[in-house]
Amino acid sequence: MNFKMLSITFMMALVALKGRAQDSDFMTLIKAATQAPSGHNSQPWWFETTTHSIVISPNLDKALPAVDSQHRELFISLGCALENLCTKATELHYQTEVILSEEGVITVGLHKSNTVVSDPLAAMIDKRQTNRSVYENRQIDSILLQRLIERVYQGQASTERQVKLYTFAKDTPPFETLTQAVLQGNTVQMGDPAFKSELLSWIRFNKKHAESTHDGLSYAVLGAPNLPRWVTEPIVKASLKAKTQNKTDLKKIQSSSHMVLLTTEKNDILTWIQIGRTLERFLLLLTQEGIAHAYLNQPCEVPEISATLRENLPIAHAYPQILLRLGYAQPMAYSKRKDIREVIKVKSEK
Repeated sequence: MNFKMLSITFMMALVALKGRAQDSDFMTLIKAATQAPSGHNSQPWWFETTTHSIVISPNLDKALPAVDSQHRELFISLGCALENLCTKATELHYQTEVILSEEGVITVGLHKSNTVVSDPLAAMIDKRQTNRSVYENRQIDSILLQRLIERVYQGQASTERQVKLYTFAKDTPPFETLTQAVLQGNTVQMGDPAFKSELLSWIRFNKKHAESTHDGLSYAVLGAPNLPRWVTEPIVKASLKAKTQNKTDLKKIQSSSHMVLLTTEKNDILTWIQIGRTLERFLLLLTQEGIAHAYLNQPCEVPEISATLRENLPIAHAYPQILLRLGYAQPMAYSKRKDIREVIKVKSEK
């Protein structure tokens, strides 16, 4: 073999090695993206890789028509996944360029660069969790919370700052208004057979059930013991009543320090994706500070209640999109995620 052939062989091997390294990186990025939160942990996303990009698209087979008929929360989840992917990309020294289609398909261009500085929040992606427990009745410092919100917007262009975060401390009138809105939301939703049927279809009643699907709301994240399904399912069904849910939620709300409401002036797919990005960055910052969070989205999901909040809260008539409660709490079990091979689309051969 002559020198020229050796050089060609070496270059081909080098290209192959780089390709394998990139493939490994892309799998790491997709895994980070799948750690994002989603309604009922439905994981409503598809991923597709090209030579220099990852495409995120909605998986409408995982849609929640009863609670999320417009797919609003679904696209918020895609935005959360996008933010995780872009944050993790800094750790692997990739520059990212994001392109959004009107239909909500997200293309993330990825190019290696030694100038990319790793974002410390990348280390929080695996640690972030929705903590549905009763919290510790400890107050979060309001100045700290405001600083975290300011950090959410760092590095964002003014055109990207479509999402506003409003904080309301416990024992203030807006906090009480939101509390009552949550209870009203429970009354509406628990009176809707379609809502309850959909919710039940995503509950995983014991360890065996949870491990068979790797999605949904497991018994563990709900704080329930691992018991046979014939024991737990009737108990859960019997508890899906407004009175029971309101009692549970009221106890959790009263143990919390603050509520945070995310709002927007627009209410379309591109805005929903941006909400997801802002939300996930905020959640990673909270995780970094050891602050727990959980969702109280009922008022945002019931149109009549959402419309009332636009009028009754000091939010400039914006659309309420996501409602969180914050506080301090011991960690809970983590929600399961599907293997990334189950959420990657393979291009069909033509």
